Amino acid sequence: MSENLASTAPEGDDPAEPSRRDFLYVFTGTFATIGALAAVWPLIDQMEPSADIIAAGSPVTVDLSSVEPGQQITVLWRGRPMFIVNRTPEVLKPLKSPDVLSRLRDPDSQEHQQPAYAQNWARSIKPEFLVLVGICTHLGCIPEFRAEPNDSGGHWPAGYFCPCHGSRYDIAGRVFQGVPAPYNLPVPPHRYTNDTTIIIGENTGDSKYALADVEQI
Repeated sequence: MSENLASTAPEGDDPAEPSRRDFLYVFTGTFATIGALAAVWPLIDQMEPSADIIAAGSPVTVDLSSVEPGQQITVLWRGRPMFIVNRTPEVLKPLKSPDVLSRLRDPDSQEHQQPAYAQNWARSIKPEFLVLVGICTHLGCIPEFRAEPNDSGGHWPAGYFCPCHGSRYDIAGRVFQGVPAPYNLPVPPHRYTNDTTIIIGENTGDSKYALADVEQI
């Protein structure tokens, strides 16, 4: 039976020949596809953010025009809470008080917890607006905002209280003595684009300051 089937094939036509042709078509097509992908891959790759860009996080633009005097708002940058406070003249006044300064651990912000453009008595670019990383420098809890002075346990001006272990900060984020937190609250890189708009994540001027540079968050 096999002999009859074989005899029906046209003379000179090798049954294996179509398989070789198919292989050449597939082989050629595969390389053409690979070549096309290689040509467009740089374009595809450029569309994907690099690891360092992802780690850095995109800057956040914040409109401050609706933040009332005495009010705090919180925004997220790089997965961390950023506190922004519109400080009144009344709460700014104690920041220069000798009594308050004598009870702070780092009253002159000597520790590297802020950029150079915020290493001043207000720890800010504009005295009325404070921008802080809202994470206690003890064990990473989120401090509570206290808009009014508190006299419990000794005079304490407006600022921050960490309910986890009792650390206290003034309204510039400077830590008091005798509490577990060792450092002032960090100031993130930021800059103003106009009087009421800031960008968190970009520095003022030619500063190269980054949160990775601070002593502790």
